[in-house]
Amino acid sequence: VQLQASGGGSVQAGGSLRLSCTASRRIYSSYVMNWIRQAPGKEREFVAGIRWSDGRTYYADSIKGRFTVSRDSAKNTVYLEMNSLKPEDTAVYHCAAAKYAWVVHGPDLFSPWGQGTQVTVSS
Repeated sequence: VQLQASGGGSVQAGGSLRLSCTASRRIYSSYVMNWIRQAPGKEREFVAGIRWSDGRTYYADSIKGRFTVSRDSAKNTVYLEMNSLKPEDTAVYHCAAAKYAWVVHGPDLFSPWGQGTQVTVSS
């Protein structure tokens, strides 16, 4: 499945952004849709995920309480609402279809690694 992430931008600390990720076809119920970010020179980091079958959500401790992942099944789209942004949230944000939450690379990712969308938070 091809995924297109959008909605990034530049904001000041404390600001908000809403990212979207739209799939090229129906998202299978067996998938978990993960948001993954990568800052320059750093490893990929799991941010949040949502299990497509029942909407169960998963969050990294670093963003818990500030970010919310949601979905629109009819539009094959997953969202990441980001509030109270911090400079350390600066990264390229990617979405990926995966077998499990927390997966950021390897054979359990079912979608090609795209360009993602840049989020820059200034202090």
